[in-house]
Amino acid sequence: MENTAAKYRLLIVDDHTLFRKGLRSLVDSSTQFEVVGEATDGLEGVKMQQQLRPDAVLLDLDMPVMGGIEALPIMISDHPDLAVLMLTVSEDSHDLMECMRLGARGYLLKNIDTQFLLDSIGKAIEGDSVLSPEMTSKLITHLRHKDTQPQNQTEPLTPREKEILQWLARGVSNKVIARNLNVTESTVKVHVQNILRKLNVISRVQAAVYAVEHGLDK
Repeated sequence: MENTAAKYRLLIVDDHTLFRKGLRSLVDSSTQFEVVGEATDGLEGVKMQQQLRPDAVLLDLDMPVMGGIEALPIMISDHPDLAVLMLTVSEDSHDLMECMRLGARGYLLKNIDTQFLLDSIGKAIEGDSVLSPEMTSKLITHLRHKDTQPQNQTEPLTPREKEILQWLARGVSNKVIARNLNVTESTVKVHVQNILRKLNVISRVQAAVYAVEHGLDK
């Protein structure tokens, strides 16, 4: 049943006024979300995120003063569970990989369908990782051709943690993982926190990228 008591709170960070206003109108017209703030650059966005504590941030990549790549890790370090979705015109796979490594929960192109955007915001808030269809193939291609060196783990993953890491690599939420493994969401959350600590990463998306790069997603 849809929860009408409270809407998810969003912050929009984009230097283009017309795009920002149009995005706000779209989001505010939904029954799930409300825009609680707008910022015109990354620095202002970081300050507003720390003050407003939104559930999700729609973050542009290229902006004056401070760009999205610079603002992203600051936001994530302040609020590790924050759903940050990059909303950009850049189809560069290196931009995509850098944002996902820094903890973005989504990478969406500005030409996406409006319903796809709204659905993606909801999925990201629930813990999923979301990409524009065009970027999914670029992510896979990049990982397949990237020569990576395994990172050193201070502690080995347990069999259950490896199993959950495989689910993280599929980009699914804790709720889905819990249902498939017949455990509680709180149990999954504890395992995910342990996985992040052992892999020395700060987000489930980074853990998923690590799993794919090192063949732990099978």
